[in-house]
Amino acid sequence: MAKLISYIGLVVGLVVMTGLIAWQGLGDVTDIILASGWPILLVPLAWSPTVFLGSISWRLLFAPGHEPTFKQIFMALWMGRSINTLLPVASLGGEVVKARMLILWGYPKAEAGASVVVDKTVQVFGTIIWGLIGVSLLVHYSVEQDLIAAAITGFAVLGAAVAAFVMVQKAGIASAVVRSAHRVTKADLFADMKDGADDVDACVRAIYGRWGRLLASTIWRTVTLLLQTAEVWAAAYVLGHPLTVMEAMFLKSMTSTLSDVAFMIPNAYGIQEGAFVVLGAMIGQPPDLMLAVSIAIRIRELLVDLPGLAIWQHAEGKHFFTKRRMSEAEKP
Repeated sequence: MAKLISYIGLVVGLVVMTGLIAWQGLGDVTDIILASGWPILLVPLAWSPTVFLGSISWRLLFAPGHEPTFKQIFMALWMGRSINTLLPVASLGGEVVKARMLILWGYPKAEAGASVVVDKTVQVFGTIIWGLIGVSLLVHYSVEQDLIAAAITGFAVLGAAVAAFVMVQKAGIASAVVRSAHRVTKADLFADMKDGADDVDACVRAIYGRWGRLLASTIWRTVTLLLQTAEVWAAAYVLGHPLTVMEAMFLKSMTSTLSDVAFMIPNAYGIQEGAFVVLGAMIGQPPDLMLAVSIAIRIRELLVDLPGLAIWQHAEGKHFFTKRRMSEAEKP
């Protein structure tokens, strides 16, 4: 069902995105982009610290002295975010692949799985902080008090939901899910998974017990989001319409937060573009420029995320053929 919803979201998002560009005029948006020349291809460089700092954040969730190498964390994170960006997986498929890659590279299953569960929680905490920064700037740029109140209420509800999710994790979410599935289906598969689920829950509790490293991880994740401001600033600068740092931060914070909330729409197609148009109007920026900025940011998907998908396919293929050779070698 979730996959079907993601496919529907993809279609709806692309229709909205296409409609926005057609409404504004494809020629006008294209002219702004083409006028920038080849420097527009450099915009992803402003975003590049994201994967490095995100790797630092995730690595802090492992037990001191037992972390995967930085290269392993970096590569797994790159593959995971590429999958979440380009494939209709509701921003969850990439998390599974992150854990899978670490396991394929020899890291314990329970610790890899637990780290991904907590890392996703840290991501949401970082998003809430980042979104609240955007709301504070919304107060500065908007006189729509109802909009501000709705945004604050939304973040308060999200924060409460995440806090409840943390409590569920510490209580043993993996074990509860597996045991519930076994009671309903009576399948031996779930019975065999009980011990592994208990190990995952123990690792999750251990991660939350290292509160100093957990706090540091959240701080690094928030810094990572803050630095993404450079992407919007660079895009607008290259397009010939510079923004102030505060304006770029406002746009990036609110558009990325709205995109994260709309996680069922792959890559927030249409959501990001619509958010740029609406929020850009609050700071006096024309819609054609805001659409051009949104498209300029999406160049990253071609230059960064597509290679990430290719590397993932290579890693999976290498594992498949290695496993098959070993199986054939064991045959009498």
